Amino acid sequence: MADCWNTDTGEAVYRSRDAVKNLKVKVRIERVTSTAALSQRLQQQVLSQQDREEIELETLSPQGQTGENEEEVVVGWQEKLFSQYEMELFQNEAACQTPLDRQYHTEIKALNKAKGQRNHRIFTYTDHDRYTNCLPLHQLQHIDLLTTTKSSPTFLAERMATVRHRRQERRTIDCSVPKSRIINWEPTEEFVKSSHVVNNVMQTMHIMGDLGPPGRMGQKENECLLLTIKTDGSGTVIVKPDFNKDREPYRIVTEGEKREVWRLTVQNVSTTMNPEEKEKEQNMYRDLYVRHKEYLNSLVGQDFEMKSIVQPPIGLLRYLMNGEIVSAKGFEYDNLYIHFYLELPNNWSSLPFQSLSGVTQTCRSKSLGKENVAFFSHPFNFEAFYMSEKESDELIPQWPVLYFKVLSVDSWQRYRTEGYGYLLFPAMPGKHTMTCHTWRPLQTGTVSALRRFFIGGSAELEDHSYVRIPGTFKGERLSRFGFCTETTGSVTFNLHCMQQARALAKAVVLKKRRQNVADQLGGFSQQGAVCAILEAFQRARRKMQEARESLPGDVINSTSQLQLDSSV
Repeated sequence: MADCWNTDTGEAVYRSRDAVKNLKVKVRIERVTSTAALSQRLQQQVLSQQDREEIELETLSPQGQTGENEEEVVVGWQEKLFSQYEMELFQNEAACQTPLDRQYHTEIKALNKAKGQRNHRIFTYTDHDRYTNCLPLHQLQHIDLLTTTKSSPTFLAERMATVRHRRQERRTIDCSVPKSRIINWEPTEEFVKSSHVVNNVMQTMHIMGDLGPPGRMGQKENECLLLTIKTDGSGTVIVKPDFNKDREPYRIVTEGEKREVWRLTVQNVSTTMNPEEKEKEQNMYRDLYVRHKEYLNSLVGQDFEMKSIVQPPIGLLRYLMNGEIVSAKGFEYDNLYIHFYLELPNNWSSLPFQSLSGVTQTCRSKSLGKENVAFFSHPFNFEAFYMSEKESDELIPQWPVLYFKVLSVDSWQRYRTEGYGYLLFPAMPGKHTMTCHTWRPLQTGTVSALRRFFIGGSAELEDHSYVRIPGTFKGERLSRFGFCTETTGSVTFNLHCMQQARALAKAVVLKKRRQNVADQLGGFSQQGAVCAILEAFQRARRKMQEARESLPGDVINSTSQLQLDSSV
């Protein structure tokens, strides 16, 4: 017989957009008589009363009418159904102490004047009743809602059983000041709300059943918890036990001399929406989402570009650099920071409001292996445009240069120049990790070293472009003879480069000669091939010039004659 019962009495959690007041639950209880129990009891009575002529057949006789053995009620959310005990209690106006009790007294008087209550065994405790919070603790000790035939402790419960419990009220003999209790075993409702505990406000409703025999209904010891419903303001509904749906009913077994078996069925009978109302609600939600999206778009603005739609004009190359100054290492002093600025060559420009310089935060170095490394993780970004004004023989333009200067500061606000360096923007788009080595001017002598150590300051460059090629230099050869320098540390950069240009897509135009440098840079693969070819050509040309300079004059003349003959 145990196979036809539903033993899964765990709670179920539902989510609903509808108001919880529309929830309707159908609860049905029915007394069941077990054939095995009856036969066993009859056999015991026959053995004990062999000398008597009559056998008591009280169990076989019908226990009241059909309405006493079964009941079915549809209950709404927080709908109050009075029990027989409450009907007798609140009929007396003297027993009403609170405004809620007096309200119940008025409702019961109205029920008595009418046809009476529609329930007899099934009643409810709403969230306003004083029985709601304390009900499962002391009123359900003699009635059991059977879930499984056998219950075994979990692994955690077995382990926790061997843990030594802490003594709460332990006091030392010499202690005159009482200590506060660390654990509160019986917290009040105000204490739970005021403490730092994640506590969602839940409304609770209990659906009860009076399983007493006919004629003895209305006694507190015969009350049994059938169903518990909890909900919060976010649309979460917790039902325990779950709705039966297509499963077998639950079983309730009472205790005492006459163990009775009851069948419990719980169904959700809430009114469903018709297709017209459902479509109307969906349209309402759709309009709400569209308005919310428009509101968010108004907050964000229209400052973003659609890269797939907006393209630069013909003949314009757009270069975007998102970089990061990662770290610096190998410098003499600690507490480093970096000044950097961007130099744009000819035919390059930037936006008017964009700043072409910046400074990082001061960073203290940490030991990483055998070196002291300062991690900046300082982001920066630049946007530049290249426009060729006229036909040029150069296939590749001069790329922008990022100059930087590493400085240090101590607790006495003494500043020292630690090194100069530069970074040439990569010609290829994508991600690049580059490490730039630095140097600083060096003044010989002990006085300059003492000045740098005690009062700070050192030789500095008036023009930072002298690190690479000075901007004022227009000759063919740059001589730095007599300029003393010292190699210092290195700075690591992470660069993310993007290039955008209007490429020639039509096959007819591709056959013609490209009149513009920026259009040649439109394709990433073509640009990379051009860069590689030019670099290889420059290296071969330089090696050839060095070889020609090392040869004697007669060999050079004979080589030239051979080249002339071969050309002829």
